[in-house]
Amino acid sequence: MNRIALASLLLAPLLAAGCAPLVVGGAATGVAVVHDRRTAEAVLDDQAIELKVASWLAGDGEIKARAHVSVTSYNRIVLLTGEAPTPALRARAEAIARRHPKVRAVRNEIAVATPTTLGRRSRDALVTGRVKAALVGIEDLPGFDPTRVKVVTENGTVYLMGLLYRREADAVVARARGVDGVARIVRVFEYLD
Repeated sequence: MNRIALASLLLAPLLAAGCAPLVVGGAATGVAVVHDRRTAEAVLDDQAIELKVASWLAGDGEIKARAHVSVTSYNRIVLLTGEAPTPALRARAEAIARRHPKVRAVRNEIAVATPTTLGRRSRDALVTGRVKAALVGIEDLPGFDPTRVKVVTENGTVYLMGLLYRREADAVVARARGVDGVARIVRVFEYLD
């Protein structure tokens, strides 16, 4: 049996059950949506927002040449992190992000500073991985799913996003504080209670 026929057999029950939005974004999106508190539409919107805003920022010659800006969207709230050498460039990046019609809010955490080095960004990626690993098995919260937390690290600062209950958010922050390499934690949660 070829791959297309096998994929059709596997996807047919999902499509018949009305799960097309879960499949449209690919298998990884489908799996993520099952555990996510966002709607399938919001998950897909977040992916599209990140791609489009990052593309717009890359298309701005001055931002591309002088700044380092990362775009993360969760439930249509955009988190901008990184560094820009001037307040004007920081503000311009935010204005670009606000242009997207599906963005509900922008949290501009871009530092006015010289862009970090590749080495620093690599260390930040390790910190992100450590924080994600630390969230697995938070004992005080039966049924807590750590995949509901988006972790972004920039220059040692860990940004935590997600749709959580306050008790969950507090447990996540407490666990993240104990991770080696975390200099500071910023909550960007939306609370369900």
